[in-house]
Amino acid sequence: MRNKQTENYLDLKPRKSDKISWSEEDGKVTLEIENKGFWNRVFQKLLKKPKVSYIHLDELGSFVWPLIDGEKTILEIGEAVEARFGEKANPLYERLVKYFEILKSYHFVYFSNKALTKR
Repeated sequence: MRNKQTENYLDLKPRKSDKISWSEEDGKVTLEIENKGFWNRVFQKLLKKPKVSYIHLDELGSFVWPLIDGEKTILEIGEAVEARFGEKANPLYERLVKYFEILKSYHFVYFSNKALTKR
């Protein structure tokens, strides 16, 4: 039988990318993404695409974003979300894991540790 290693998402410590600027106004977080690279410059000149894209987070995302510090685990962030939103956040950990998967896929966050468990 092989040892299979899998990530235990609840033990991961997310950290914001240093390349992401953000602001908060009236409790709503806006991420500011600079569009860099060759193709982005081409599209900016030819198609008048913006140099900076603004991503407005919803209420739950705006609450979670400032908690991402590289020290708190997803489990600890989930506990804070549950204390703030209660039943409104359910299914809590499924939503939270999916949220972090999306943030990671866009390189907005990375995980400062790789908590692995053997199965």
